[in-house]
Amino acid sequence: MAGIYIHIPFCLQACHYCDFHFSTNRKHAPEMVSMICRELKLRKDYLPEGEAIHTLYFGGGTPSLLTADQIREIHDAIHTHFDCQLLETTLEANPDDLEAKKLDAWLALGIDRLSIGIQSFDDDVLKFYNRSHNARESLLAIDKARKAGFKSLSMDLIYGFPYKDHSIWQADLAQTLALTPDHISSYCLTIEPKTALGVWEKKGEFQAASEDFQAEQFEILQQSLEKAGYLQYEISNFARDKAFSLHNSNYWKGVPYLGIGPGAHSFDGAHRGSNIAHNTRYIRLLEENKPAFRQETLSATEQINEYLLTSLRTIWGIDPAFLLEKFGWDLLKEKKKALSDMQQQGLIQMEYQSISLSNKGKLLADYLAAKLFI
Repeated sequence: MAGIYIHIPFCLQACHYCDFHFSTNRKHAPEMVSMICRELKLRKDYLPEGEAIHTLYFGGGTPSLLTADQIREIHDAIHTHFDCQLLETTLEANPDDLEAKKLDAWLALGIDRLSIGIQSFDDDVLKFYNRSHNARESLLAIDKARKAGFKSLSMDLIYGFPYKDHSIWQADLAQTLALTPDHISSYCLTIEPKTALGVWEKKGEFQAASEDFQAEQFEILQQSLEKAGYLQYEISNFARDKAFSLHNSNYWKGVPYLGIGPGAHSFDGAHRGSNIAHNTRYIRLLEENKPAFRQETLSATEQINEYLLTSLRTIWGIDPAFLLEKFGWDLLKEKKKALSDMQQQGLIQMEYQSISLSNKGKLLADYLAAKLFI
């Protein structure tokens, strides 16, 4: 189930926590769209031969800032150069971009899933994050999307906002659940060095929530969503009725995908790489038909460690038999003591074909994966 990810590197304004590649200068958006289409043509043979495209994901940045015609131009280029047998097409959107005409145009193209960047329903928190929308616009956006005919909706939330108690987070979850989205992605507020929050923290003008506070909010998230019928199929992702993100699930399962646009990453099964994360240089290189992509060959050790890291985050877990068959590495033998300790501490569940995290273990996912690394 190979997929294509399209990175649209534009945002209306810079969120104070975000360190993704983007620009608030949209002057070169037409040229960027043209060069994204050119890159699709130049890299049409990147994926393994015979691989059909089953998932398509417009991410960013803010793809919903593009005009309907610009999204159509990219969509048509994908269908021109690839064998598309699409099971899912997702577009990330901000609430303030969900105009009726755009929604209708997206549906007409076959975009069947929206991932909406809500983040919070508290207006003061949204202002602090420098989001371009308010809580009222979020509620209207969900209503507009459903009236337009979108049946698959995902909502993004951020937890870990430093506050005196958990009341804001509990209110965010209550409002989210009242809207009954199919899918919820929730991430902890992380302070990255080059962001506004990172600068403020360095100056002593901002202090992140404690790890204990963040862990408590994660547990509130798990308990609230489980009670409401959502399955935590990956550390940060929850779905009702198995409405998993097929595209993102493929990342965690190690399925090949092609990333197009500045800063986008790709993986062909053995090699990983990324595009240059600079809009002007990306456009110039593609105008000259030069690659903007730099490839890295992964060693067997790197492939194993990456598989351990991503698989352990999911309900599917680690498959020891897969590691033995593909790499000749016996996880159960090589990490016998570590696995035994984790099991005794109630951090993992070991079944015949998989090793997965308990709810307690999900608080320590990356730490536990590192314990299993070669």
